[in-house]
Amino acid sequence: MFDLIRANALSSHQMMSASKGALRLPAAEMVEILVLIAEHNKIFGANARFTLAAWDEASAKTIVADPSTPKEVLEYWLDPKNLRAPLFSLLLENESVLLTKIAELAATLKGEWIDAMIASPRIRKSRQVQNDLSSNKDLTGVQAARVRELPPAVADLAVLLETHAPEPTAPSEPQLPRPVAESAPEASDSETESALVAFFMEHAAEIAAEGEKPFQPIGGIHEEFHHEAEAEIKVAAASASASSAPVLMPSAAPDHKPIAPRRLVNPEDEKRGSVLQKINKLDIKGRINLAMKGSKEERSILVRDGTKIVAMAVLDSPKISDGEVEKFASQR
Repeated sequence: MFDLIRANALSSHQMMSASKGALRLPAAEMVEILVLIAEHNKIFGANARFTLAAWDEASAKTIVADPSTPKEVLEYWLDPKNLRAPLFSLLLENESVLLTKIAELAATLKGEWIDAMIASPRIRKSRQVQNDLSSNKDLTGVQAARVRELPPAVADLAVLLETHAPEPTAPSEPQLPRPVAESAPEASDSETESALVAFFMEHAAEIAAEGEKPFQPIGGIHEEFHHEAEAEIKVAAASASASSAPVLMPSAAPDHKPIAPRRLVNPEDEKRGSVLQKINKLDIKGRINLAMKGSKEERSILVRDGTKIVAMAVLDSPKISDGEVEKFASQR
């Protein structure tokens, strides 16, 4: 079901039912679907947000108190515009909710939300959140006094880990060094997948309008590739014939046809040609998917796709580097 919604593959009737929470699914799964629609679907998002705001309180409490609840669901109900008083205290105590996220709220919320934070056992143990509460300019006099009276908390190891996020090391398995050519880590699969879903939803009308246009590059990338390859072949052939041509005696006459020089192919050009063949077989949705998830080589070709929406997908990819953007800009 999630994949169908992400791919915008459900009918309008099915999406309407989903946005009203009317699917026959477990409550936790239904809420996760509603959050997905609320956050990423412009047409049915408002319906999903309304459904979540009116979701059964007992069911919602069970969901937000569960540490295994997906992060997206917890963060949705922790967003200031979606806060519900009966759920807030449970969210504060859920260990899956990052203290860094709570600390952000401590510096900006006011009223009953601050009272709930001051009363939270987890918050009372967090120096970081206490510091952010103290910096909140919207505290009442009573709230400020209560914050000052909180027992001093030790520095939270959890916050330090969330902030710095060091990668775990395994002494028994030495890590291999990263390649020198790698300038920056690529976006995670989940981040790229989320960006792809958001792109398909945001540009659904444009993608539908483009139909099934084949790959047609701007600037004649096919001709450019073949011209470069042919030029290199000619140079290589000339060099080979000059260095290996036999000296014939005046009276000698060739008794066989001259052997044509062996065709030399640059491995990089051969690789680029195979990438072009792969792209030529894709429809518009396949090219958008590759533009978001593909390699640097594939992005360098797809950014010149005559179908504008594909080129836009390249520039929206979380994997694209600043260097690539500058290079693409200089080519236009």
